[in-house]
Amino acid sequence: MSAIPRSTAVRTARRQLTRWYLLTMALMLGLLGVGLFLTIRQQFQAELDASLARATAEVIRASRIRDLEAGATGTVVDALDELRIPDRSLYLMSADGAPIRPTDAEPWVVDAARRTPAGATLDVTTEVTNDRTLRIHSESFVVSGELYRIAVVVADEVELEEQYASLITAFGAAALVALLLVALAGRILVDRSMEPVELGISRMRQFMADAAHELRTPVAVLRTRAEVALLQPRDTATYREALEGIAAESERLSGLVGDLLLLAHADAGERPIEPVACHLDDLVLDSCGAARSLATVAGLSLEITTFEQADVKADPALLRQAIMILLDNAIKFTPPRGAITVAVGVMQGEAYVAITDTGPGISLDDRDRVFDRFVRGAAPPREGRQPGAGLGLSIAQWIATAHRGRIELTAATPAGTTATLILPAASGPRAQH
Repeated sequence: MSAIPRSTAVRTARRQLTRWYLLTMALMLGLLGVGLFLTIRQQFQAELDASLARATAEVIRASRIRDLEAGATGTVVDALDELRIPDRSLYLMSADGAPIRPTDAEPWVVDAARRTPAGATLDVTTEVTNDRTLRIHSESFVVSGELYRIAVVVADEVELEEQYASLITAFGAAALVALLLVALAGRILVDRSMEPVELGISRMRQFMADAAHELRTPVAVLRTRAEVALLQPRDTATYREALEGIAAESERLSGLVGDLLLLAHADAGERPIEPVACHLDDLVLDSCGAARSLATVAGLSLEITTFEQADVKADPALLRQAIMILLDNAIKFTPPRGAITVAVGVMQGEAYVAITDTGPGISLDDRDRVFDRFVRGAAPPREGRQPGAGLGLSIAQWIATAHRGRIELTAATPAGTTATLILPAASGPRAQH
């Protein structure tokens, strides 16, 4: 099965992320809509029942007025006949469920009246037809001291259905607009969130390609030297020369693999930083002592011009590695009879070590690029030194950044380059230096 191209994989991931984002938001909106619907439905039902209870109270009041006026002489208008409540059917029933006002009633009204306990209320929902549902509220009350009557009020729940339909329409429209906005915002967020992923994939591919290119040369040299040495019998001196060349190339290959592993662990966050209180000036002194022999062999002078105490909180091993990288670069690109000067101290709350060489210098265009992996400056190394893999400054920059510091490259006067490693200075008591 062939591998899916990176661009296709990224596009697929974008579509899937956008789809999942939309599905998640749709599910959330759906759950919110169901919850709101059930809550509002319960509220509407409670309001309808309260309305029916108020209407029932009016029927009871009119019924009592009617009983009081029953013995009056002359023309008296029945209080129940005068009572009108919009969208409500009003009934006055006897204790056994017989209709009093009006004189006839639907079977479901009679059934509700008969089911109402004495001195209590009853709420019931009755489906009359497939598309019509009634809500009935009945209440038993006493008139004339001992006589029970039952007041019944009926409402068609179509008004609730209309409210539900209006509510669902409004929420559906709002949800549709919300989903469209979410789709647009989700695409923007997915694009932005995928940018680091695409950049990481691009860098990883470039890193792998560059690493393969850098590893191919020493491997080819090793193989060629070994094959040439084995083509025919040779004397001991020739074999020794071939083995020395293989050993030198193996050492270079080992260093390259070590740098690649360090950067890989750094990218994966697997290279822990163990900061402790340490003395930057002591590390510089130790590093200069180690590098001075290399400088002497190359015909260079290496001198510490400024030496001040500089306390930092850092990983000593990594910090020394960064200093050695800067010193090695200075030695590599400085011609014979050149000079390398080192300054260490504290300025404005920052500890620094500045390494200045008298080499050809770095152009403005290369000053930022040289920190990229496998990028070499335009200037050739000093005669007798092989060009590096272009990983040293990348490692030094990572070490500086991991310690909340930085590396600055500036032009020296009258020629050359000054590489300055800057770190936050640590405060506290200092032992005798």
